[in-house]
Amino acid sequence: MSEVALSILVLSVVAIIGLWIGGMKIKGVGLGIGGVLFGGLFVGHFTAQYGWQLDAKSLHFIKEFGLILFVYTIGIQVGPGFFASLKSSGLRLNALAAGIVLIGGATAVCLHFLFDLPLNVFLGIYSGAVTNTPSLAAGQQILAELGMGPESTATLGLGYAMAYPFGILGILLSMWFVRIVFRVNVDEEGNAFDQGAGGKKTAIAYANVLIENKNLTGYPLSELMALIGEDIVCSRLKSAGELKVPLPDTIINEGDIVRIVAPNKTELKKAVTIIGKEVSDTLTTKGTGFRSDRVVVTNEKMLGNKLSELDIKNKYNVVISRQNRAGVELVANKDSVLQFGDILNIVGDSADIEKVSKLLGNVSSKLNHVQMLPIFVGIGLGVLLGSLPIHISGLPAPLKLGLAGGPLIVAIILARIGSIGRIYWFMPPSANLALREIGIVLFLAVVGIKSGAHFVETLVDGDGLSWMAYGVVITLVPLIVIGVVARWLMKVNYLTVCGLMAGSMTDPPALAFANAIHSTSGASALAYATVYPLVMCLRILSPQIIAVLLWVTV
Repeated sequence: MSEVALSILVLSVVAIIGLWIGGMKIKGVGLGIGGVLFGGLFVGHFTAQYGWQLDAKSLHFIKEFGLILFVYTIGIQVGPGFFASLKSSGLRLNALAAGIVLIGGATAVCLHFLFDLPLNVFLGIYSGAVTNTPSLAAGQQILAELGMGPESTATLGLGYAMAYPFGILGILLSMWFVRIVFRVNVDEEGNAFDQGAGGKKTAIAYANVLIENKNLTGYPLSELMALIGEDIVCSRLKSAGELKVPLPDTIINEGDIVRIVAPNKTELKKAVTIIGKEVSDTLTTKGTGFRSDRVVVTNEKMLGNKLSELDIKNKYNVVISRQNRAGVELVANKDSVLQFGDILNIVGDSADIEKVSKLLGNVSSKLNHVQMLPIFVGIGLGVLLGSLPIHISGLPAPLKLGLAGGPLIVAIILARIGSIGRIYWFMPPSANLALREIGIVLFLAVVGIKSGAHFVETLVDGDGLSWMAYGVVITLVPLIVIGVVARWLMKVNYLTVCGLMAGSMTDPPALAFANAIHSTSGASALAYATVYPLVMCLRILSPQIIAVLLWVTV
């Protein structure tokens, strides 16, 4: 058997063993995809023992290509929500999550100086302690850019493996610590979340409002919209008991009821104050000629157009009230730009909605089609960006974003842009997940194989146990500090704190554990989704920044 064939066979065996290990759970918690690394360590140990010769060039290419696939698909996934998560609704949680990353990095640097840990070892421990595989990949990339050889990058994988298991357990212990210290009643926290502002699964807010402002009587709706702001949408109007589509020239009167949709509760409250008072009328379309429908944008000709340019409201007598993009709910105003896969909430006459549906496409089957051209355009641009030299004084060679940073940044930008002409960067969730899993499995398998030769030796006769202890400190210190700050000083809901902790470590098993604490509340999942995009980027960039700073100062 040739070395290439043997290498692929060994990779397959590693994937099988690793995914099996990762699928094993104790009370709902397991290693997940990290099990592939331990499968690689196991197989790598025996390949070294028996002297099997694997093709080094093939393994190197597979590892790098797996890394590219992984970070690119992550960027495409988080891109649409990345900038939205930085807005006011999620600013506090993202600040706390960034604090966890910052304190974790500072803790790792302190341990590096206190115990004189080699750069490659301490970066590996840091990545494993925060259970973030892309961080490991970024660490290997930056070490290669700084001129360290393959042996150094392999040691980084060893440090990761030593710290990773407690990294998962440490998140759960931190959640338990906060709960015990502050004597949290989980049921009360769940009820408080559901009754408060956090109970909304989206940032937008809406209400049915009775017009009591006599100064609005006899004026067209456009005058009212000018008063309450262009970011607010009026989606339904009930006048004299009749439900109408609220168009700009529709005359409004005192006693009419309008449904308004606002970007957040603050804007909604201001609008209600101007108009009148909130009422409980449902303004249902049932039994009328109107209906509310959700239409998917799949017509390539519509991509990149603003709603104001299409003038759908006046041409078809319908109102587009909301726009859902990659799970993020937005108010559909005149400046909203259409992207492939956007889901629009439309209110109007059935016949008019059908016309708008045909205009926008609304062919759900297209959502399952993967455009391959944009994927390789994005990967190519990402590799180019990652290869651009950045000259920093004191470094032996120009710094580069590498194959971890370049594709990630390009993917986030392209996902935010959405489309150029008929080329769009929307990727079906199932396809994105498949490519991402394939990429990370390939990457971890190769890292495990290369690190496996010295794993047992390091654990039994070397510094493996010390590395584990350092990982415990890096895991617990930032989580407990920010957990206490969030709960004690900022009065953040406990279930939200749990989601924040899981999201700050980008750890799905920890999210599953947090969700199980109070299964009927979505607080933890909402917090996790809010901080995930920013944290993932910070986790990838942090080892590179740390490595460069230490290299310059040494």
